Amino acid sequence: MLEASDNKELPPIPGKRYFTIGEVSQLCDVKPHVLRYWEQEFPQLKPVKRRGNRRYYQRGDVICIRQIRSLLYDQGFTIGGARQRLEGEDGRDDVTQYKQLIRQMIVELEDVLTVLKS
Repeated sequence: MLEASDNKELPPIPGKRYFTIGEVSQLCDVKPHVLRYWEQEFPQLKPVKRRGNRRYYQRGDVICIRQIRSLLYDQGFTIGGARQRLEGEDGRDDVTQYKQLIRQMIVELEDVLTVLKS
């Protein structure tokens, strides 16, 4: 089983409201067809669909996808096991989600500091 530390760091989530499937694919290191499949398997993933059935993900979706990715790829859960984990009490208190939020807050605070210094 792979440890989370064995994998490369995912890039920080930019401070914008909506992300395309291509952007989410790069931010989460998951191919677009996998994201579409996960939408069917995980009720938590509900991207906004606009013209031409284009998907637009919000920040919470990206964090959720990173959490799913960690459960499946890093922690060795099956799709069913990951779904149960996210739906249960453990899903709300998952350490992976907290780590993602903390990393994101650090990036945003560094951006604010840069603006304040200039």
